[in-house]
Amino acid sequence: MKRIIHGEQVYGEEVDQQTRCGHYHSELDIIAIKFYCCGRWFPCFECHAVMADHAAKVWPQGKFDEPAVLCGACGHQLTVQRYLDCGSKCPKCEALFNPECAKHYHLYFG
Repeated sequence: MKRIIHGEQVYGEEVDQQTRCGHYHSELDIIAIKFYCCGRWFPCFECHAVMADHAAKVWPQGKFDEPAVLCGACGHQLTVQRYLDCGSKCPKCEALFNPECAKHYHLYFG
C-alpha cells in the first residue's frame, strides 16, 4: 500500500494519514523515514522489509545533513541530524514523536 502524506508517497502496511502503520500505530508514531537504499518513504523498517525488493541500507554519517524524516503531523522534513537532535519533538509544529524509536536508530542511521 502507498499513501500520499503531505505530498510524499509513503509505502507501508495499513498506513494512516499521519504515517502510522500496522506495525507501529501509537499516538506518537508519526514519522516516516526516507530509506537511504531506495529513496522511498516508509513508516518503519518492518514495512520496508515487507514491501521493498532489497535489503535496507542505513544513512551514512556523511549524509546526515540530508532530509530523511517526515513529520506525519505537519509534513516538515528533518535532516537525519536534526531528527537525532530534536528530543522526540517536531521542530516546526512541536508534535511529539515516539522516544522509543531511538531503540531502532541503528536500523536507519549509521
